[in-house]
Amino acid sequence: MTPARPTASATPAAPSVRDLVRLRAERPEAIAEAAARRKRRPLLRTADTAVTADTALTAVTAETASDRARPPHPGRLMIIAADHPARGALAVGDRALAMANRSELLQRLCLALSRPGVDGVLASADVLDDLLLLGALEDKVVMGSMNRGGLAGAAFELDDRFTGHRPEDLVRHGFDAGKLLLRIDHDDPGSLDTLHAAARTIDAMAAHRLPVFVEPFLCRRVDGRLRNDLGAAAVTTSIAIASGLAGTSAYTWLKVPVTEDPDDMAQVMETSTLPAVLLGGEVGDDLDGAYGKWREALRLPTVRGLVVGRSLLYPVDGDVAGAVDTAVSLL
Repeated sequence: MTPARPTASATPAAPSVRDLVRLRAERPEAIAEAAARRKRRPLLRTADTAVTADTALTAVTAETASDRARPPHPGRLMIIAADHPARGALAVGDRALAMANRSELLQRLCLALSRPGVDGVLASADVLDDLLLLGALEDKVVMGSMNRGGLAGAAFELDDRFTGHRPEDLVRHGFDAGKLLLRIDHDDPGSLDTLHAAARTIDAMAAHRLPVFVEPFLCRRVDGRLRNDLGAAAVTTSIAIASGLAGTSAYTWLKVPVTEDPDDMAQVMETSTLPAVLLGGEVGDDLDGAYGKWREALRLPTVRGLVVGRSLLYPVDGDVAGAVDTAVSLL
């Protein structure tokens, strides 16, 4: 695999997956070296930086008509999510192990990150380390996934320990933000532990002046399986709880789902003044329907972008570039 890269950069430490394995075995310090030399960018581009970035993109790529139609979007974020495997969530639709092939996942990620208008990636440490070595994170927003301890389907799923990136890890690698999952079940005492840990993590991120994206849900168990409540009242309540965590909200963003009834989103998003991004979630085979819901929600004043993973990386028709480009066009 030779991944596409959206901007000119130094030669990647590992131009192929075979080289990834060799470097990991023989020179593990290559990951820190790649992180240290990575070209960084602001979380949000201003109008001026967007123009500059688009000019650079044109200079180093074989530009197509579709590329020219999708310059970077100032003040907006388009993030590709790939932190699901670290929680044991490998399924996409009816494909139980769709995300289990790491080489294929990396190829899809590199393709998605190469598309114009894609700002960055959200992933666990192992995936980000691979992308660093492949040279796919140059001039990209890099978000570390922080709590992956609530394994999918486990009895302890709601005692969602912070087993991923710590704030100091994000600082050491020069990454740009963190993300935490906050699921609350009023009948499960583990939710309180996660709430407390989330609040202290937000404090620590703020101390480093690093943005943290909080993904809140009210949920409940149905026939032993955890279900997120996407009703308007539940999403409103989860936003209110997440917004009030920690000693400051200065660096807190929200990562929120579109409600069951998309018409409820305007009122739901009035719950907080914190900037928010929409998460993709499970969209099944109806990706066009998801695009429509995202398009309407993106018009709301606090909504600043999209963080979408499986539905763009594993679209039903197999066209990753097409799915990503359509999502970018919604911004």
